[in-house]
Amino acid sequence: MSSLSLTKQEKHWIFYDIGNSAFTLLITTIMPIYFNSLAENAGLSSVDYLAYWGYAASIATLAVALIGPICGTLSDTRGYKRPIFVIFLAIGLVGCVSLGFFDSWWLFLVVFIIARIGYSASLIFYDSMLSDVTTPERMDYVSANGYAWGYIGSCAPFVVSLGLVLGGGAIGLGTGTAMHLAFWITALWWLAFTVPLLRSYTQHHFIERPKHVVGDSFARLAQTFRNIRGEKKIFLFLIAFFFYIDGVYTIIDMATAYGAALGLDSTGLLLALLVTQIVAFPCAIIFGRLAQRFATAKLITVCIVAYFGIAVFAIFLQSQWQFWLLAIFVGMFQGGIQALSRSYFTKIIPAKQSGEYFGLMDICGKGASFMGTTLVSLISQLTGSINTGVGMISLLFLVGLFFFRLTVRTR
Repeated sequence: MSSLSLTKQEKHWIFYDIGNSAFTLLITTIMPIYFNSLAENAGLSSVDYLAYWGYAASIATLAVALIGPICGTLSDTRGYKRPIFVIFLAIGLVGCVSLGFFDSWWLFLVVFIIARIGYSASLIFYDSMLSDVTTPERMDYVSANGYAWGYIGSCAPFVVSLGLVLGGGAIGLGTGTAMHLAFWITALWWLAFTVPLLRSYTQHHFIERPKHVVGDSFARLAQTFRNIRGEKKIFLFLIAFFFYIDGVYTIIDMATAYGAALGLDSTGLLLALLVTQIVAFPCAIIFGRLAQRFATAKLITVCIVAYFGIAVFAIFLQSQWQFWLLAIFVGMFQGGIQALSRSYFTKIIPAKQSGEYFGLMDICGKGASFMGTTLVSLISQLTGSINTGVGMISLLFLVGLFFFRLTVRTR
């Protein structure tokens, strides 16, 4: 088999990226614009709209950061990873479909928070499955393919949903009805591409089931927290990841909301973010192949520096063409930094405790996203300037770069 060929297990694992990425694209593109219309109908200002959207994202990510390590530790027990994964998958799917039933902006946000918790928590278990479906030397390539095919695959339901939302009036569909259909299309796409993984996944790395499963999971988690500072490389990477992924997630979460708050054309924003997905597909594949020739750490460093430049550029964003340029730059490095971070972390942690460690990683990732969106929201409201709020992101990439380079030098 060619080193670039994918096994059946690897393909089925990648399919879940194709499925869940449809939800990611929906909540970062069409959904913020739809929420903006709900907010405007209720008399909210553009600054408050951006802030409330950011607060909702923050609440969801904080909730997952709190429950992630516990669920991750529990999932490392033999026979537990798949069932817990299914529970959170179901929460995400039901929440996604339910979003179409609410036209009150605050009720919509409540359901959005629930759906996002299910989606984000499912990724803890999905990421930890990487060590079960492939070998250490193939992790960079497989992880990058997951993001790459997720980006391009999610375009299919997105284009259909976008056509319904923008062109639904021509066939007699109101905006609410079109969005309701978009939520159903997204959920069904997500479910369809999850089924192959659910049918074929086998947990190869696990801890044998103890007499008291829940109690033992808490004890193992507590022991890991006590020991983590002694595992210097893992500890420093988690600190670095906390800061640099903050900027990445905040840009993903708030790009459309940011453009809408600046008064940019909604259709242009959505098409620009579609371009992000298209650009991200080949770029993520390229990063996966580059990882076979160059050190993963060097490639992650390149991505962090590039994202710092993107964040600085975003401070001065005022026009539609600048947003398009920003979307292209994000697409070039988004898949690389996420995929390589996932595979790099998988390589430096114990395979039998992958769920536990990815739960800790999720504290850093989701905790960072909580900090980033909250920071942008607060600074925007306090200063009355959206650009000033966005400017805070660039500093976090610098801190993340500093700690990541410390990680690389640690043995």
